[in-house]
Amino acid sequence: MRTFTNLKQEFGYMRNKRLTTIGKNILKSIITLVALYWVSRKIDFTELKTALVDCNWFFLFLGLCSYVVSQLVASSRLNSFFKAIHLDLSERYNLRLYQLGLLYNYFLPGGIGGDGYKIYFLKKKHQISGRKILSAVFFDRLSGLWALALITCALVVFMPRLAIPNAITIAAAIIGTVSYYFFLRILFKQFARIFVRTHIKALAVQGFQVLAAILILYSLNFDGKFSPYLLIFLLSAIVAIVPSIGGGVGLRELVMVYGATYFQIDEHTAVLLSLFFNLISVIVASSGIYYIFRPQRLGADHLPTVAEVEEEIDKDALKEEE
Repeated sequence: MRTFTNLKQEFGYMRNKRLTTIGKNILKSIITLVALYWVSRKIDFTELKTALVDCNWFFLFLGLCSYVVSQLVASSRLNSFFKAIHLDLSERYNLRLYQLGLLYNYFLPGGIGGDGYKIYFLKKKHQISGRKILSAVFFDRLSGLWALALITCALVVFMPRLAIPNAITIAAAIIGTVSYYFFLRILFKQFARIFVRTHIKALAVQGFQVLAAILILYSLNFDGKFSPYLLIFLLSAIVAIVPSIGGGVGLRELVMVYGATYFQIDEHTAVLLSLFFNLISVIVASSGIYYIFRPQRLGADHLPTVAEVEEEIDKDALKEEE
């Protein structure tokens, strides 16, 4: 039976947790708004409007298709990590949950995000350790970051104006990959066993997203050099990891603007590339709305609310502290 002191401690912890969540959301909003403000000062909205009107919607649709394929492969990659911890989900079921996670990564209020929601959902439904699911989700994300870095290195090799010796770039990619693999092999053998399979999928995910970026540039009737645009596009994806709202909107555009200035390329094309990519991402993420109204497709009578998930996470944290 819980004592008054325990109840008081629990109440204090929950209050502090909520204040922290509110603080995080305020910080995310400030970061996003400041980034959007700086971007708005650097671009001409009349030129942006003209570019939008004149864009080729067929190539834009192909860009959307390429992004959809990237997310299908990303879902399969995550399921490979799940299978490594003996969480057997069908590809179809995992894709549905992945769609819901995408939705919550963009629109979920609170501090848990889509990944936190998936971890909670799977833990409750399949009676598996939350730590195991967290490790699978973490290394899934890490594999994506590795692929992003590797493709970035490849682009740097083809951009002599950066004055970075190819030997250094190639050596960094090889040493980083080997070190990463041996880290997995020593500490996380279950993930090291599927290294080749999951990381080929990771390269495919980023590859299809780069292809989506190229198709977006084609839709803008672009006929110049792709490499500087693609490089800052990839760098903007890394920067979007910084806490913000809407999947990094504002931060991506800010990187594109300053990257365009550095490489002396067209700022409006760079910003439009980022805006169109964000729009495509939001459209695909919005597909998860279906499962809010049809939770039966996820094998549940109803989906837990954000408040319920946060409350359970808080209770688990309190148990660990005790």
